[in-house]
Amino acid sequence: MIELVITVAIVALISTVAVPLTELALQRNKEQELRWSLRTIRTALDAYKKAVDEGRIIVTMDQSGYPPSLKTLVEGVSDARDVDGKKDKIYFLRRIPRDPMDPDMTKTSEDTWGKRSYASTAESPQDGDDVYDVYSLSAATGINGISYKDW
Repeated sequence: MIELVITVAIVALISTVAVPLTELALQRNKEQELRWSLRTIRTALDAYKKAVDEGRIIVTMDQSGYPPSLKTLVEGVSDARDVDGKKDKIYFLRRIPRDPMDPDMTKTSEDTWGKRSYASTAESPQDGDDVYDVYSLSAATGINGISYKDW
């Protein structure tokens, strides 16, 4: 009987240590996925702007040179350097990654992100005519003590 009590006590002690470590590991994995997703989208936004600067994408003078939506990065845009008339397109993403911190699976991947237009400030990001940057809409704080929306 005493052996059973000791066994149960040991199992209880191990579980009190294992559960927080498992939760921390899950949070680290989500944070790693968030970093990857932000890097992927931001790299695509920069590539789009570079294509505009190189003259591969035609924009008007009143446009910033950033895409009008994240969907544009997936759908592609006509290549202005298409000389043989094949209607070639330039693609920047295969798919829009989801914000791993957004639990609402009914949203589209694009809707899981906060979008900052070129005309808004970093301190007060606002949606606009283009997408200059993306950020997490989560109000939670990361392991490093920085809010996910500020990553």
